[in-house]
Amino acid sequence: MIQGLPEEELFTAGNNACAGCGPATVLRHAIRAAGKNTIVVGATGCMEVVSTLYPFTSWKVPYIHGAFENSAAIASGIDSALKQLNKRDKVNILVIAGDGATFDIGLQAISGAIERQHRFCYICYDNGAYMNTGIQRSGATPPYAATTTSPAGKKIHGKQEQKKNMPLIVAAHGSYVYVATASLAHIHDFINKVKKGLAHKGPSYIQVFAPCPTGWNYPTNMTVEMARLAYQAKITPIYEIENGKLKFTMKPDKTIPVKKYLSPQRRFKHLNDKEIKDIQKIINESYKKLENLEKCNNIF
Repeated sequence: MIQGLPEEELFTAGNNACAGCGPATVLRHAIRAAGKNTIVVGATGCMEVVSTLYPFTSWKVPYIHGAFENSAAIASGIDSALKQLNKRDKVNILVIAGDGATFDIGLQAISGAIERQHRFCYICYDNGAYMNTGIQRSGATPPYAATTTSPAGKKIHGKQEQKKNMPLIVAAHGSYVYVATASLAHIHDFINKVKKGLAHKGPSYIQVFAPCPTGWNYPTNMTVEMARLAYQAKITPIYEIENGKLKFTMKPDKTIPVKKYLSPQRRFKHLNDKEIKDIQKIINESYKKLENLEKCNNIF
């Protein structure tokens, strides 16, 4: 039991999520933070499939399933309808989508909804690929990771491109949007940001790191540990961007080399020393850029 949250589970047990599923834990705590007076919009993806297999549902709140690409558009319509009914301040709108529906297929609808300043809290559970449809690479897949569409061959070792920086893309829309990152390893921080995002009088975007044992191929009892290792390796910086200002909300007391995070995952088993050094360099440079942004009065 987490202090300050209702005891009733609004995302129920008995769903069809894989053993050790990180995103399922994210959903459980997100909806508990939001509470009963919430409408959930779920994009096509793992969490839609495991929680709404007709005629059953794992949700105890109103839930709307949309296509891969249009969850933000649906949330925009709900926001407009509630305003017309003078009920907007009485109901939370929570969007749940994976990185495929967020970084790639749904980017256009997300950008449009944010530009129009619709009020909803968009949560992207980042597990780094299109897991539901066969573990294909997405814009969130990290460099050198092996997926079914970026296999580790003799000459090309997995995905060659860097991960898209979605939080900064969202933040670039303007200071009116609240942006935050979170991790399954630090659930209290995530819960606080969900509450803050829902209270924000405009669009909010929270990207939470949610390991996937099926797609990453690690032991199912290591999900929280994988998130913790990623945080300690500075792969998942935890910060928020509010009023155009970036601020780290947590920083690891002790850091670890990225190899310690990569080693338990079979999607990285093909890496050589040079590629591990490349990944370490990318992480160090990305983290340093965020630290420099924190020093600025405004990121724009």
